[in-house]
Amino acid sequence: MLKRLIPHPLLSISLVLVWLMLVNHYSLGNLILGAILGVLVPALTGPYWPNQARVRRPLKVIEYILVVLWDIVVANVQVAMIILFKRNADLKTCWVVVPMELTSPEAITVLAGTITMTPGTVSAMLSADASEILVHCLHTDDPEGTRDDIKNRYERRLKEIFQ
Repeated sequence: MLKRLIPHPLLSISLVLVWLMLVNHYSLGNLILGAILGVLVPALTGPYWPNQARVRRPLKVIEYILVVLWDIVVANVQVAMIILFKRNADLKTCWVVVPMELTSPEAITVLAGTITMTPGTVSAMLSADASEILVHCLHTDDPEGTRDDIKNRYERRLKEIFQ
């Protein structure tokens, strides 16, 4: 019965938390509305999700979030420095192909979103067989190092979480 009411519990919890952050006013009414959304949205979209994402190591999610938040702060400072002090002629924009070992669609989506949320990089395309992701870097002196950073900081952790 509970599985039928809440087919994707992680999505439900995420929706409630996102709703509370969006309204930015914590009250019982907002919590109830968030809970209603957290039940209705997954129930209505459940048929379109044939396989439920499996989080193998939930505590690693917290570690991943902290790493991403730290990287976003650092990248914001780096991009600000580039904008303020680098001449356009000195920018070394680059396309980097990142080979992936991830197989879970959810993990690939989180990786692409993480890359795009980090200032200075954008995930632009996923290969047809989902084995590579194309990333554009605003400035990098070392494309291979950028690729290795993405694999070591994000992909490795996502493999631990989802696979």
